[in-house]
Amino acid sequence: MPGRNQEIYSVIKSESLEDFYNRLKINQPEVIIPSLGMVNDLGHFNVFKRSVYCSANPSPYNRRDFYKISLIIGCGVLHFPNERIEVKGRALLFTNPNIPYAWEGTSETQGGYFCLFTENFMRNRNESIRESLLYKIHANPLIFIDEAQEKVFMALFLKMMDEMNGEYMHKYDLIRNYINLVVHEALKVQPVCEEIKHSNASVRLSALFMELLERQFPIGSTDHVLELKTANDFAAKLSVHVNHLNHAVKEVTGKTTSEHIAKRIASEAVALLKHTEWNVSQIAYCLGFEYPANFNIFFRRQMQGTPKSFRQISA
Repeated sequence: MPGRNQEIYSVIKSESLEDFYNRLKINQPEVIIPSLGMVNDLGHFNVFKRSVYCSANPSPYNRRDFYKISLIIGCGVLHFPNERIEVKGRALLFTNPNIPYAWEGTSETQGGYFCLFTENFMRNRNESIRESLLYKIHANPLIFIDEAQEKVFMALFLKMMDEMNGEYMHKYDLIRNYINLVVHEALKVQPVCEEIKHSNASVRLSALFMELLERQFPIGSTDHVLELKTANDFAAKLSVHVNHLNHAVKEVTGKTTSEHIAKRIASEAVALLKHTEWNVSQIAYCLGFEYPANFNIFFRRQMQGTPKSFRQISA
């Protein structure tokens, strides 16, 4: 599909749970949109047949504000940051809110299942999930499986669907265990099914870091304070070790994680000094500096001058 990559990568948006259900309702009006109040309090889980809900149109290239596990039976193309992966037959796909992606079906038949859930559906109930595939976004989120493995995963998705249609009082606790079983079965499969080279994993992780960095800007008001300021902050957000993140970014870009962060913060500082009337203390605070003196030292190191002198020159 000529120009497809340019089209899907032009704008990266975030699809909320409500957006997702509204998109499903276009072709399936009977779909019930969950109460946002219940989602915020208790979390949300649902499971679907792909044959019913996978349309012929490519899915939007977005981040999703939820986790999704898909048992893909069919052919198509997955579009990830800086990567395009073709699926022919069977695969298991793990996605989370940090990964923008799109699915483009290339076969008429799209079988299998997918389940989606919010972070608070699992949080504080199964902390080990944080060490699972759901959080290892720098690794291969797509696992190719054979016919025998397909049957194992198919059975687990069917159990989740049965529980969703049942009346068991503790069905969501049981479903959490089924999610855990899917993850563990996938971990058993992954070592012998690794299809993507380490260099590609580094490219993806580096791209995710750069996207997270850019998503923090521009600073729109004096109430907007930079959340991620250090390599450790970004590593924690991406659920990887800081050394792994630094190695990937250095390998792909030739610069360290800290160099990219400092350059981007300095660039935003310049823009705020030029285009706002905020005082230096306000700018320093928004950019994550507790004390203006620390911001002055940082700015001098990056721009060879003080914020005050830079503003005077630019006036």
